[in-house]
Amino acid sequence: MVLQAEYGLRFFGFLQRLLSYLFMPIYWFYETKPTVRIPSIKNPLLLKSATKLAEEIRKQTIKSEDVVRAYIQRIREINPILNAVIQDRFDSAIQDAINVDKFIESKQKTIEDLEKEQPLLGVPVTIKESCGVKGMSQTGGSLHRKGVVAENDGTSVSKLRNAGAIILAVTNTPELCLNWETNNLLFGKTVNPYNINRTPGGSSGGEGALMGAGASVIGLGSDVAGSIRIPAMFNGVFGHKPTAKTVSIEGHYPTSTDEMLHNFLTLGPITRYAEDLRLMMKVLVCDNTLLPELRLDEKVDVSKLNVFYKLNAGKSIVQVQVTDEIENITLQAAKYLKSIGANVSESTINMQYTVELGCGNFGAIQNLPDLLQSRENPKEYRNIFIEIGKSLLGLSDISLSALLFHFLLYVNFFIPRSKTPFYQKELTNMLEEFKDMLKDNGVLLYPTFPVPAVLHYQLFLKTAGVLYTMIFNTLGMPATHVTLGFDKSGLPIGCQVVAAPGHDRLCLAVAEKLEKKFGGWVPPS
Repeated sequence: MVLQAEYGLRFFGFLQRLLSYLFMPIYWFYETKPTVRIPSIKNPLLLKSATKLAEEIRKQTIKSEDVVRAYIQRIREINPILNAVIQDRFDSAIQDAINVDKFIESKQKTIEDLEKEQPLLGVPVTIKESCGVKGMSQTGGSLHRKGVVAENDGTSVSKLRNAGAIILAVTNTPELCLNWETNNLLFGKTVNPYNINRTPGGSSGGEGALMGAGASVIGLGSDVAGSIRIPAMFNGVFGHKPTAKTVSIEGHYPTSTDEMLHNFLTLGPITRYAEDLRLMMKVLVCDNTLLPELRLDEKVDVSKLNVFYKLNAGKSIVQVQVTDEIENITLQAAKYLKSIGANVSESTINMQYTVELGCGNFGAIQNLPDLLQSRENPKEYRNIFIEIGKSLLGLSDISLSALLFHFLLYVNFFIPRSKTPFYQKELTNMLEEFKDMLKDNGVLLYPTFPVPAVLHYQLFLKTAGVLYTMIFNTLGMPATHVTLGFDKSGLPIGCQVVAAPGHDRLCLAVAEKLEKKFGGWVPPS
């Protein structure tokens, strides 16, 4: 048996494309709705990277309190427009910052010791609501969990606190993170700072929207199939999906006891400045014994890398086609790296069936939270089709997007479960193919998503586009979204930089180099 199209899955993709064309008049009308501009940034503290803020706070050039107050003011200014923050801890954050400034003034530790032991001391951070922050909301955007708060910090959140970061707020997600658009029945819809008629993506959409608007400098997200990288792209910022199992998912909701989830799901940073990805990763790595292996402090000479590029996963009437502008900017990035000395060539790895590989393996994950399970009697389950019908009439307490994703899990993405061993074997083969191509000095430039930020409620008709990110979760490979500018409509575009497992530093180094060339994050105006 060789990899080939799964006709049920492909027919579903065909229906999505057909519906996209049928709904074009509706979306055209929606596109004409008045939009609201995000207020411009006035405080220069909001235009410094977390790396620079931390350094200046340590050296007492600036005060942590001033930085924290600046970000609180910015969030209060733009959140009524974005609806990105679910719950804040502003008063506590200000007190934390005051305590930091007093501690630094006491000179109990040298600047060098502070940098080594608490590299984020006094720097504000925001957290995706699915990542447990003690005493803060952790509902996953589900009405079934209304009022639930985290009993403890998750491991990654605890690491950020121990590094001196000051938590400002937790941010919105789709219900149980089961969508790439951030909307739920509990907290509502989050919008894109570059065009409020468009989605910020998901499931780390609240983080992405805040970051793009300049209302957060560093954030913690989670990524199971593009949930960091897609919001990073839609909001014009940077996002890194680490190598599988290098950052702990303990304290994340939803979760599963199935070890296979740990190959797909990882927590990672979303930042406005590429240099902050490396700083965040050094803090977040779950086991300090991994740090020497990851060599995050090692200087990378990008000019000596082997750079491969691929502009699309193949042409097909059932797939979302990559726009010319995204293909062109990806190619421009490759040409720039070639101009500084990198060895650049087009990848020959066949990506045509990565949607089958990703879905065929994701559907095998067991013990995920079941939206249809009765809260009163765990042995009883609601009927998926009845619930979808109720949701279309506005009568269900489960969001339509979550139900539709649950339906895809229910039918295993239209792939026979008997084929799971085959797809697991083919996944191993593809991983070996990538390792052989990239080795320890190669990266792949590849689209993050085929199109820029789409209109609200449009993404379900373009879910096939997640094949560009999902495959690297499936393979456990590190991948960084790099923002590279804007399309003709003023929407952010870019590509992802992918490396072999354990070589995250290559992704981060290329991201920093491309940021300098293409300009990186640009505030919405």
